[in-house]
Amino acid sequence: MSTLEIKELYVSVEDQEILHGVNLTIKSGEIAGIMGRNGSGKSTLAKTIFGHPDYKITSGDILFNGESILELSTDKRARLGIFLGFQSPIAIEGVTMSNFLRTALHLKNPDEKLENPIKFHRKLKSQFEQIGLDASLVNRGVNENASGGERKKAEMIQMSVLQPSIVVLDEIDSGLDIDALRVVAENITKQREETNSGFLLITHYNRLLTYTKPDIIYLMHKGTIVKSGGPELAVELEEKGYEKLVAESSNQN
Repeated sequence: MSTLEIKELYVSVEDQEILHGVNLTIKSGEIAGIMGRNGSGKSTLAKTIFGHPDYKITSGDILFNGESILELSTDKRARLGIFLGFQSPIAIEGVTMSNFLRTALHLKNPDEKLENPIKFHRKLKSQFEQIGLDASLVNRGVNENASGGERKKAEMIQMSVLQPSIVVLDEIDSGLDIDALRVVAENITKQREETNSGFLLITHYNRLLTYTKPDIIYLMHKGTIVKSGGPELAVELEEKGYEKLVAESSNQN
């Protein structure tokens, strides 16, 4: 059982405070969704969890299994078993997906022998085909000449190979058509069932959450969590919109 805990987190970018005391917890086997308007701080939270140098923590803490990770570099946080799926995955020319993932897997467990490259390559091609990706992408540079949907599916492959304890997916559903969205959602559900990974799904819409069935939904507004609830909160957001629900939450508080 792994737990990622955000405690009273305040974060600034270029002396402008973006997050104002965020509190939330992600546990193994659970799916948490976080929704909010553009500029509400959702992506700032994701980048801060991974130690992006442009985001300065002025107060609060990020704990993984009870231990602060604030002094750890991004790669060390990843080796702990924390995974970030990007809204716009970048291309890495000259580094094939096969070599990239084989090396990343080895860095996660450096005491273990590198897997046979031919065997790993074949297994990876099979995974690409199962998720609906052209197997030739395995031989290309990471995300090179790949569409947005292909890149998001490739993130699911990386997640499956690395088997992290905690997965943060930053708008993984943006730009996906219905079929691609279902593939991504199915892989999230599969990962949860097979490896007991915990998820934080950052999104604007309910459609991904409808497929993945989260345990808790957080509503973020102007850098803080203003409301939390079950899956019904996402439905309520779709019906009422952010402005009305935020106003109602403010009145209740």
